[in-house]
Amino acid sequence: MAFVILGTGFIGRNFVHYLVSNNLVSKIRVADKVLPHMAWMSPKHKEAFDCPVVEFKHSNLINPASVQAAFSDPEGEFGYVVNLAAETKYGQSDPVYAEGIVRLSLNCAREAAKRKVKMYIEFSSGQMHSSEKKPVKEDTKCDPWTNLAKYKLEVEQELQAMTDLQYAIVRPAIVYGVGDKTGLSKYCGIMNNIIFFFLGFLFMLWTKDLKMNTVHVDDVCRAIWHLFHHAKRGEIYNLVDDGDTTQGNISELVSEIFNISYDFVGSLWSNFARVNMDNVVEDINEKHMAPWADACVRDNIRNTPLNPFLDQELLYNKHLYLNGSKLKETGFILEKPKIQTLYLQEVLEDYLKNHLFPPSLLSDEVLWTEPYESEETNAGMDNEMLEGMAS
Repeated sequence: MAFVILGTGFIGRNFVHYLVSNNLVSKIRVADKVLPHMAWMSPKHKEAFDCPVVEFKHSNLINPASVQAAFSDPEGEFGYVVNLAAETKYGQSDPVYAEGIVRLSLNCAREAAKRKVKMYIEFSSGQMHSSEKKPVKEDTKCDPWTNLAKYKLEVEQELQAMTDLQYAIVRPAIVYGVGDKTGLSKYCGIMNNIIFFFLGFLFMLWTKDLKMNTVHVDDVCRAIWHLFHHAKRGEIYNLVDDGDTTQGNISELVSEIFNISYDFVGSLWSNFARVNMDNVVEDINEKHMAPWADACVRDNIRNTPLNPFLDQELLYNKHLYLNGSKLKETGFILEKPKIQTLYLQEVLEDYLKNHLFPPSLLSDEVLWTEPYESEETNAGMDNEMLEGMAS
């Protein structure tokens, strides 16, 4: 039997679908505080959760008693457990991360140790070290560059002391694919890029060479199952594709999909932005949130998990550059080794089918209200943004 913690989330729902589609286990226990019918699932994910082998248990995993109940089953103990639960939003306070990452994860790990599971996999973060010159290996000294990663590292360190737990740790690159609401679409500002399509031009901070390594969620699901059977106790595995994805690669793909021009402001202007990052981020979000809200109203989208809001941590000049050779040495083979236009189009089509994304944003007939009225106005706004970086 398998046990999926936070199974209604992006990776969780895809992993449930993977297990069901391949008939890999006799029972799947999904524990989550978000009910499946409230999780904006696509039809294929809904179908997987309706399968008889899937059992959902509404759980608050911050509460130890709730964790114990989630693990309990009259048919016996669960053999494999993956913890995909955690606070995944950027820009949260320390108490939120301490409770939503550290406390939650350790509650689950302790219960798994008590029940002697065959393998417990903890999903961590790939943001443990920024390197431009060479990809980061698992044994590189950690220097987390987001608060989320800082608390994930604390969990990793606590797990080392659990000598009775058979566990492995996964540090993923940017995970993308159908069902993604906060990964690539948020991390790389794809939502902002779509809105900028109507501004006529897109300016990106830093350079095209900024490393933004990726991995498709289908390969993530396959890797979880692979590590259940091939991981060594206490080992850390980077999970990344072979594409060596950069900000330039992603911008080029978005350009192909939406026929948008783009350029990078370079190091000089970007360094000005870094000095005044609070104001730059505030300006970017202010320019994007209003047209997004207008588009949602226009297309009668009353509730969606998508929005173009960017947190400051996602605009840092930090490289997500991972070495995935260790996982490959266990025999794992990627099926989607490089991000492609087709994969991003699948994500967008899923948004549209599930009425999560305003279709009018894909039409060149949209007439924006002030200050999005004309190309002249738009060009002026872009110049103002650049000038604002230096102020």
